[in-house]
This record gives sequence, C-alpha cells and structure tokens, in this order.
Amino acid sequence: MKGYFRYVDDILIVYKENHKTIKEILGLFHSLSPGLNFTLELEEFNRINYLDLTIMREENKLTFDIFRKPTITDAIVPSDSCRPIEHKLAAIRFFTNKIQTYNLDFAKKKKNKKKRKQTL
Repeated sequence: MKGYFRYVDDILIVYKENHKTIKEILGLFHSLSPGLNFTLELEEFNRINYLDLTIMREENKLTFDIFRKPTITDAIVPSDSCRPIEHKLAAIRFFTNKIQTYNLDFAKKKKNKKKRKQTL
C-alpha cells in the first residue's frame, strides 16, 4: 500500500495493483470491522474524487482540482442582503483559501478564481 488517508468516514487508499487487488483490500477492511459496511468508489478515467478534491493520475504524477458536486449552486450570501458583513467576507475567504492552499497548477487556479468571481 502506497498511502492511506482518512478524514472522518472517508478513506482514500493509494496502492499498487500488482500486490493486492482492491477487492482483497476491501475484504480485509470488512474482516477487521464486521459491523461496518464499507463502500467502494473506483478511479474512472484516471481520476477520483475525495472530499472536495479531484485527484488525477497523469503519467507518473498526481494533479489536483477542486471538486464540486453536480448539484452545487456555488451561491453565497448576496452582497445586497441584510446579513452581517462578517458572513459575506467569510464566504469570500473560504473560496480564496481553498484556491491558495490546494496544490493546483496555474490553469486550475485561474479556472477556480474565475468560478469564484462568478459567485460573488
């Protein structure tokens, strides 16, 4: 196994398939915790979503993008609403911090900044 990453109830496993299959790893998890039901999401088209990231496998490296569920509206507090200014600024900081702290390449940062501007 190359890596095991867990956040609350989401687990991401990076592994070499020539050692074990994912079905064997899933069976191991079920045998360790028989009371829990683990579900499996496989990589499709060299990409998988984990939390709010899309992880893409390109040649010998991983690249990242911000994942948005298809149902997301990206709506934030309208600037002309009667909400406190702190709420409005917090939403802007949230989007900005995501773009700045994630390991995104230049094109993906630019795309996400454009998306952020559309929501303001």
